[in-house]
Amino acid sequence: MPWFVKIEKGLVDKPLFDQYVPDHKAYVQSLIEKGHQAKTGYWAQRGGGMLLFKAESMDEAAAIVAQDPLVQNGCVDYQLYEWRVVVE
Repeated sequence: MPWFVKIEKGLVDKPLFDQYVPDHKAYVQSLIEKGHQAKTGYWAQRGGGMLLFKAESMDEAAAIVAQDPLVQNGCVDYQLYEWRVVVE
């Protein structure tokens, strides 16, 4: 399964964003349980973050991202990329 990366930028104030963080974390945990090897985090300077995960295709990756509570609640703008690993 290839890796995919959602690179995101926050669109809302931190208090509103933080309301959806527990749901986002639970969603990422569900992806881990389904075998997507997901990891999530934010940039040290704040204002954005990244979700790294495996999926069968770009279509599946886009569907996964669309279900992320941060996306569903308009908290982030994002770009989705397939990441081709060169060295493991």
